[in-house]
Amino acid sequence: MRSERREGVPRAVHSMAYENAATLGEKCHRMLFEHGTPSRRSPEASPDKELKKEGRPMEHPHIPLEELQAQVAACRRCPLCDGRTQTVFGVGNPEARVLIVGEAPGKNEDLQGEPFVGAAGKYLNELLAIAGLSREDVYIANVLKCRPPSNRDPRPEEIQACTPFLREQTRTINPEYIVTLGNFSTKFILKTDVGITRLHGTLQRAGRFKVFPIFHPAAALYDSKKREALENDFATLGELLRGEV
Repeated sequence: MRSERREGVPRAVHSMAYENAATLGEKCHRMLFEHGTPSRRSPEASPDKELKKEGRPMEHPHIPLEELQAQVAACRRCPLCDGRTQTVFGVGNPEARVLIVGEAPGKNEDLQGEPFVGAAGKYLNELLAIAGLSREDVYIANVLKCRPPSNRDPRPEEIQACTPFLREQTRTINPEYIVTLGNFSTKFILKTDVGITRLHGTLQRAGRFKVFPIFHPAAALYDSKKREALENDFATLGELLRGEV
């Protein structure tokens, strides 16, 4: 029986790609978020197959953001590539102390190629100001680089296929704080099933990174009760950055 194909590629090949991405993704997640930036790991924490020179592990070079962005633009790892206008890589200070991680691009982001440019993005700008920050001070990215149809939730196989790019972004930017906005980014970074309602506003750790989960700004657009929590959490973020707590 003939395999179903998309652009001449058998569906079985895509399934294998998902499985390979999942295996590689789990390994890379442990390397980055459990041990921290690989170049700072001790030899004991290095993968067995890592190349060695003079008895010491060679550093895994950081990939420049421009090169990563080109890889993302050419990516066809999952079917989301078929419905995108363009990929949404990320924007901001490449040496930012704070990395903001959202969920996935929406309609406006898909059209403009930049994260958080719609109503939620305008509110995010206000929230950053509460913390004493601007978009130019931070780097903003998403778990997914392509818009899911009708803004539905990301699927597990899409997260597995796409998050290697986020891991490399994180390694290259090397932030002190990762601010996870909403459930999907929080659960991915922290590898937890605990939801954002319980975790928001609490300082967590993933390897060497300080992780500060906060509700997604879009939540306040549909539930005004979350506005106070969002603004309080961004005020706390500002205090953390200033060393006041």
